[in-house]
Amino acid sequence: MVAIPVTRSIAIDSDEIVESFARASGPGGQHVNTTDSAVMLRFDVAASPGLPDAVKQRLADLAGSRMTRDGVLILRSEGARSQLLNRQQVRERLFALIREATIVPKKRRPTKPTKASQKRRVDGKVKRAAVKQGRGRVRMD
Repeated sequence: MVAIPVTRSIAIDSDEIVESFARASGPGGQHVNTTDSAVMLRFDVAASPGLPDAVKQRLADLAGSRMTRDGVLILRSEGARSQLLNRQQVRERLFALIREATIVPKKRRPTKPTKASQKRRVDGKVKRAAVKQGRGRVRMD
């Protein structure tokens, strides 16, 4: 049971990460058919004691379809031919997602347009309307 540091204040026990291996798809020839190099990582976000509730909620939003209804995050990596590289890649993706979830988004403060900008907008519309008005048929009386 080794704690893996993700940020300064968040660490995850290595027991919380469950990895399984399978044969990868794609190029690689005979090598791909004989080695289990694809890595599927499962991390139970809902049951993780190392994550604060706010981070769990943001992580669920960020994960989208990669998160199951039970709160388990599933990531898969099969890009490299090496199982070790795929394990490193999928763990780094997990840690990056958790780091991104720790960032609290700023509250949006709605602003109003200034009087001058409203006046410029209306003046522009009036000018454009006058240009279009002048495009009518020319009458030859």
